[in-house]
Amino acid sequence: MTTDQPAVAVPDDDKITPDLLKIAGVVVLGAIMSILDVTVVNVALPTFQTELSSNGEPLAYSTVAWTATAYMLALAAVIPLTGWAADRFGTKRLYMTAIALFTIGSLLCATAWNIEALIGFRVLQGLGGGMLMPLGMTIMTKAAGPHRMGRLMAILGVPMLLGPILGPILGGVLIDAASWHWVFLINLPIGIIGLLYAQRVLPKDAPEPTEKLDVVGMILLSPGLALLLYGVSSIPEEGTVLAAKVLLSAIAGVLLIAAFAFWSFKPEHPLLDLRLFRDRNLTVSIITMFFFAAAFFGALLLVPTYFQQVDGYSVKKAGLLIAAQGIGAMLTMPIAGALTDKMPVGRIVPFGFIGILIGMFGLANSTDPGTADQTIMAWLFVTGLGMGATMMPLFTSALKTLKASDVARGSTLLNVTQQVASATGIATISVVLTNAMKSGSVIAGSDQLPGVEGGLTPAQLAAGSHTAQGQGLVDALGVPADVLRQGFQDLADAFQSSYWIAFAVLVVTLVPVAMLPRKREKSHLLDDQDGATPPIMMH
Repeated sequence: MTTDQPAVAVPDDDKITPDLLKIAGVVVLGAIMSILDVTVVNVALPTFQTELSSNGEPLAYSTVAWTATAYMLALAAVIPLTGWAADRFGTKRLYMTAIALFTIGSLLCATAWNIEALIGFRVLQGLGGGMLMPLGMTIMTKAAGPHRMGRLMAILGVPMLLGPILGPILGGVLIDAASWHWVFLINLPIGIIGLLYAQRVLPKDAPEPTEKLDVVGMILLSPGLALLLYGVSSIPEEGTVLAAKVLLSAIAGVLLIAAFAFWSFKPEHPLLDLRLFRDRNLTVSIITMFFFAAAFFGALLLVPTYFQQVDGYSVKKAGLLIAAQGIGAMLTMPIAGALTDKMPVGRIVPFGFIGILIGMFGLANSTDPGTADQTIMAWLFVTGLGMGATMMPLFTSALKTLKASDVARGSTLLNVTQQVASATGIATISVVLTNAMKSGSVIAGSDQLPGVEGGLTPAQLAAGSHTAQGQGLVDALGVPADVLRQGFQDLADAFQSSYWIAFAVLVVTLVPVAMLPRKREKSHLLDDQDGATPPIMMH
């Protein structure tokens, strides 16, 4: 493969140069598209139920939820292929291809004529989106070199933190002001800018493929991850881990992944290189990341739901209130990034984790219906302060001691871990919340409602009472005011139970946090590079 101009290595000193900031800008644009899209589309699911119905009857929520599930499964399937594809086609070319796939998928989603078409186009979107984060981390790591990784990775952390916060706000504004089509059309200008920006800023690379595609690994791992995540993500809908839909999918996925684990030590270049776990920093960081992501993302996604169901706020207002978390993270993230370049993460992350534990403890004790918004926002701010000092230092620690040729595989491992952990945490904590809402007495007469098995509890009725349909049900059943008040208290207790579960998992996570390196470790990023090799290249 030929190039138009030679790539010039970015000198590995302590300065953040304009060239580095331009590269960071490209990666952040890609991350914004990929991460924002998940939460923006979640807001639009109720709209899909009515707008994409063909017979005038609203589509089942389980049907439209496939627009989110299909995207996630495509992400899971394509992430393991990223390392091989980058070696085969080059980092720059593959990154631009991923942006193009995502942008074209977004345009097709906006033209979807029914729910089936939308689900299919979301798969195409996911194939592009799944490559953006691991490729972006690889580009940032190699461009930064060992002395600037912390600061540049902190930049990448901004969209990762703000995506879940800004997504609901942006989705609500676009749907209210225009239509659901703009949830996808908003990606077009970002994608076009990202493509032009990447073409101009990222150095040309001339890949020399050294690896054959691990076909057996692909057949085992990609479907295995997709089946596992599908099973886990079905838990909230089924309400139990023991449902056939959950068990069969998850067990099949685990068996395929286990088969891949045995196979992966045979080829020289497996699809996902488990030999990297020999690196202690990577191993401890990934274990910490798994428990942290499961607890944190599982619990924090409940906060906007709390504001909507307990306080009756709109999606937009709920999103604005939880922006306090993002503000906290933005304050500490650059500080943590600078410190990560100067000292071991084992002396930084524990302090961030203390902030997360304090914030989560405060949230668990602030779920009463009468709790002031300012109180919850204050605890969210503290939690954000902790997260800003935790997440990106973990990513930096995981990749910093790898060789340059292993960074793509390491970032792939990290992204797979985060996907599985987030899905597991969200599913588990959602089930805790749902089951807690189902406990308690049944409101008289509600067991006769069509489509409602076993009747409604006060907590379930309270959760929907802020809507016109829910209030109509309250009036039709003649629910006394004291019963509805009890329902809101039961609902608040259900949220509290969910937060306590997350808090307990975070406490357990202190064990791997204590194992993070406290002494400065030698970086190996430059071990397999010579003077002619650009830092952002795979090999």
